[in-house]
Amino acid sequence: MKPLRISDYTATSALGAGKAAHLAALRAQRSGLRQAPFETCELATWTGYVEGLDTPLSGELAGWDCRNNRLAELGLCQDGFLESVERLRQRHGPQRVGVFLGTSTSGIQQAELAYRARAAAGDGALPGWFDVGRTQNIFSCADYVRRRLRLEGVAHVISTACSSSAKAFASAYRAMHSGLCDAAVVGGVDSLCLTTLYGFNSLQVLSTDVCRPADAQRNGISIGEAAGFAIVEFSDQPGPALLGYGESSDAHHMSSPHPEGHGALAAMTAALQRAGLTPRDVGYVNLHGTGTPANDLAEDKAVCALLGSATPCSSTKGWTGHTLGAAGILEAAISLLVLEHGLLPRSLNTRQRDPQLGAAILMENREQPVAQVLSNSFGFGGSNCSLLFGMQA
Repeated sequence: MKPLRISDYTATSALGAGKAAHLAALRAQRSGLRQAPFETCELATWTGYVEGLDTPLSGELAGWDCRNNRLAELGLCQDGFLESVERLRQRHGPQRVGVFLGTSTSGIQQAELAYRARAAAGDGALPGWFDVGRTQNIFSCADYVRRRLRLEGVAHVISTACSSSAKAFASAYRAMHSGLCDAAVVGGVDSLCLTTLYGFNSLQVLSTDVCRPADAQRNGISIGEAAGFAIVEFSDQPGPALLGYGESSDAHHMSSPHPEGHGALAAMTAALQRAGLTPRDVGYVNLHGTGTPANDLAEDKAVCALLGSATPCSSTKGWTGHTLGAAGILEAAISLLVLEHGLLPRSLNTRQRDPQLGAAILMENREQPVAQVLSNSFGFGGSNCSLLFGMQA
């Protein structure tokens, strides 16, 4: 496939707002996960929540106010991204720039607040301020972002659990290749809510300890929230680019991957094939690495089958938590930082590496230039996506 140039990108998570904050946290080996409770949650768990989301949206977009869109707004305001999009808009025209985002829960926290207000009122009516279409609706974040950026091209939201915002890159590529748009803003937004926290707790995969990917005693995920965005366009200009993508759907189980990692292997293989590269070309793998016993083991089998046991790899969910629908874009941003700065982050919180795992899990940060980075995002129902990034000369 023709490389898809990444003209600019940004990320906001528990590690901080913007690229510099993320790079500084990675260098300092500082996790964004905390035991402090989120809202009224009484579960004993760690979360990766973002500060500064208490101010409601105002002005002409006040009707889209919810935690998810506040997080989107905070993310858009980092790294001069708004200015970059305005230049893009001027270059291509607003009708020719698409918006492709991923999320898993969108603004469902707004629905939680509305139902609490309904219970308190005791009259069975939802409060008048609750706007399903502009807040809880899955399309809400794309609708908000395209209006905020004054873009008028094709726009849609992908909700395939944890692969959502990785698949946004693939969707944008296909739309551009088909002539539906000339450039796109891709990314994802997913915010914390009680539905997510208690939901994953009911599945018995929410860890009471900090997330410890690849650890012998790992027992589950820590949930985080994040917003991330990237500008993609076909360009011969040098810089970071999406070289290939791979998608698969193994449909092995609603919440568990195929134990042999067949779906993960198919997605990674397809990404390499689209890029016209071989396993030897991959310098680092940002693992999906949730910290659950089954997921880490299945992904490890897939990685070893394709890349062997020498390629450096790690999960960054010990740093940020699992940001669900935003995991793809957040880990894409971290992968791009790896390419640009040659800093390979270790598997944070991994105290004793699981001897069943054969991949080269990084137990310490490593300074090492790499030419290509593979980033994995695997979701419920066997929805898998792998993105291969590299520097375009």
